Amino acid sequence: MNILVVEDDSDIGAMLSRGLSAEGFDVTVVGRADEALETARQYNPCAVVLDMMLPDGSGIDVCRALRGAGHSGPILFLSAKDEVHDRAEGLGAGADDYIVKPFVFGELVARLRTHLLHRLGESHSDRVMAGRLVLDPSTRTAKFGEVHVRLTEREADLLALLMASPNRPIARGEIFDRLWASQGGASLNVVDVYVGYLRTKLAPVGRAGGPQVATVRGRGFMLDLSAPSAH
Repeated sequence: MNILVVEDDSDIGAMLSRGLSAEGFDVTVVGRADEALETARQYNPCAVVLDMMLPDGSGIDVCRALRGAGHSGPILFLSAKDEVHDRAEGLGAGADDYIVKPFVFGELVARLRTHLLHRLGESHSDRVMAGRLVLDPSTRTAKFGEVHVRLTEREADLLALLMASPNRPIARGEIFDRLWASQGGASLNVVDVYVGYLRTKLAPVGRAGGPQVATVRGRGFMLDLSAPSAH
């Protein structure tokens, strides 16, 4: 899912770009109001993280302009202004949330995901997303751009587990405990077998520039968004 970050502080912008990318989002960072509006017009981001004070205008004006142009995705303000009237002004302009600087990154991500899930609606709430990869567990179909991959039930379960924490290795034992421990007769080797199956199924996604399942020596397996061809 693509996120537009509008932040004129280059250090904060870089931190948000790295952090949100690690969480599986596609991130674009701009530092001016005019750039924000033009980028939103071109790419229609799923959500906007918006600084209140920009060098060429107010985040309030940007928020109103985005809503006026039909942007329906979540808008979250980041601001050093923490007075009640500041929050009221931001929310009144059409924002979904208002987070005061300095902020805890984990809280920002949690609020962002909550608002995105709410926007998707209950009919799509079971979908799992990591970057541009989307998994629909109900149909066991993974989609990356125009590439569609059909999975078995257990392959879909494994992919959903990896997609929940992209770019973070999950130990082989934890995967086994989550997916196979309740089944009698299964051994730890079943994890490696299904990782192999999943890699084969995701090969078309990798050829299209999407993520693949990587082995992290001594730590387990992860869905690698940064190096799609890594195994």
